[in-house]
Amino acid sequence: MKNYKVQKSPFVVPTNDGKLIEEHFGMASIKADLSLAHMIAPPGWSEPFQTPDFDEITYVIKGKKRFIIDGDELILGPGESIKINKGSRIQYANPFDEPCEYIAICTPPFELDKANREED
Repeated sequence: MKNYKVQKSPFVVPTNDGKLIEEHFGMASIKADLSLAHMIAPPGWSEPFQTPDFDEITYVIKGKKRFIIDGDELILGPGESIKINKGSRIQYANPFDEPCEYIAICTPPFELDKANREED
């Protein structure tokens, strides 16, 4: 058995909001102690507030992404990153006129039921 895994076919998570989610490692693809996903959020995209049971690191590649974290609003652009600790109340959004491409890493791995999303 090899001591590494190469991911050439990430799992494309079905969405109904126009967001592309390609999970390279995580619960839906190659199992790991974390999840790693490449994402592209279209202009005007947003998610409901949530209070996740996992830490999340986001690295922005292109565009801008808005974060509202425990009442603070931050906007990150290309080359910027953030770590958000589990238990924080957060909303992710791209209210801008261009797509936002980014990488997200969650530990432990992302699971929808552990995101604790609020109703719209």
